Parts: sequence; structure tokens; C-alpha cells
Amino acid sequence: MLTLPTSSQPAGPAGPGPLLEVQHLSKSYGTTRAVTDVSFAVAPGEIVGLLGPNGAGKSTTMKAVLGLLRPEVGSIRVLGHDVAHDGIAAKREMGYVPESPSLYEFLTGAEYLDFVSDLYGIDAVTRTSRIQQLLTGIELSGRDNSPVSGCSQGMKQKVALISALLHHPRLLVLDEPLNGLDPRAARVVKDLLRNLASGDGVGVVFSTHVLEIAEAICDRIVILSRGQVVAAGTVAALRERAGLAGSGLEEVFLALTGTGDLTDVVSALRR
Repeated sequence: MLTLPTSSQPAGPAGPGPLLEVQHLSKSYGTTRAVTDVSFAVAPGEIVGLLGPNGAGKSTTMKAVLGLLRPEVGSIRVLGHDVAHDGIAAKREMGYVPESPSLYEFLTGAEYLDFVSDLYGIDAVTRTSRIQQLLTGIELSGRDNSPVSGCSQGMKQKVALISALLHHPRLLVLDEPLNGLDPRAARVVKDLLRNLASGDGVGVVFSTHVLEIAEAICDRIVILSRGQVVAAGTVAALRERAGLAGSGLEEVFLALTGTGDLTDVVSALRR
């Protein structure tokens, strides 16, 4: 289990309110509506999975949370900071890992992490201790002096994860965070997320297409389809809503997104 440094730790939970509040979010690209009236929240210490078919609006929602897109309707608050009007304060509280991290290829992993530490204003003593502990915990120690350009996708993903954790974010926004990781590394990251949530009260919202991962570690699931929230709740509650008691999340997901009968698709692929 990865234990984070005691120095520069977050000052406890953010209070009784949610870390993230998304209220009635709507966003269009030209004439195409990407998300419509999306609302959900993430409480301290809660891991929320954002699931949906391709094109369901997951990436648009996450980019709006990060302040990279401005919604046409609705509001987003991170620890009480309105992302649209107090974006810098909101971003200080978040750590983000995109689906395909774009790192500076000409730097080594260590240089990249040092650069990110500079951006967050982390002093030299604190950054050295924290980077080393994260490198050890995520099993990258000793390999951080390799140029990013020569790193595997899994190693790049680990560097991106560490960079998102350097400043002790209160909210993690992760888009397919286990991309490129081998089974052991994926297990380490899953344990890390659970440890951060249960031990430090960090909130996590992440998207994934691997439903077994979502079922294993999420406290709640938010399912998007065609840009709208079609279901939200614990896996047990979603099973009950779908009338599929005892089923896995895959069957529940397919039923709730209207893609349960795949006979025609399978037939077409066999032609």
C-alpha cells in the first residue's frame, strides 16, 4: 500500500459538502448537443465512476469539470469554487490524468516531475521526498531517469499519475487511468485510489470502459447515454433498477443504455 508523505498533507476533509458539484450541465458543439442537463456530485472519500458508450458525453463532462470547456447551461463547483468564475482556485484542488497523456518527450521522467513541481510551487525538500515516495509506491523508482520519448505507454501513464498527485489534490479527475498498465501496475493504482479516498478523504471521478474495474472500486456509478444521465447509484441500486439482481455490471450497463440485445451486431460482424 502506498503511504503518502506526512509533510504538506491536505488539511483534512473539505467539510460536509461535496468536493464536486455538477448541476444541470449542457454543452453543444455547433448543432450537436454533447451533454444535456447532467448533474452529479462527488463527496469526500468517494470514488465515482463515469460510464457510458463512446460518444455518451464523458469526455465533454470531464473537460467542463476541469475548466477546459465552458458550459452553455449549468454550473460546476469544486470545493465551493465556481469553475467558470474562480477557475484558478478550483484547478489548484484538482489532479488530472487524461486518456492519452501528452508529456514533454525531450525530458526524463524525473525532469518532467520536477517541472510539474515548479508549476505547483512545491519547495525542493518537499518535492524530493514526495516524488521519491510516489515513484516507489507506483513501482517506477530507478526508471525515472529514462527519456520520456523512450518510455512505454505504461511508464508514461505512471509519470502522468504521479504528476497529478504531487500537490495533494482534493479531487482527482481520471480519464481511463489504467490505460497501458500491466495487471500488477493496475492493481497498485487501484489500491492507491482506494487508499487516497478512504485514508485522506480524496474524491475521485474517473471514466473507464473496463466495467470490472468500475464494479470493483467505485462507491457509485453515473451512467451517461446520448449526453444524458440515464442512471446513477451504487452497483446494487443499478442492478435493482435494471431488474437484474445478481447480474454483473456489464449486463446492467447494457440494459440501462439500451444496448442489451447485441444479436444484430454480432450477426453483422460474422458476415
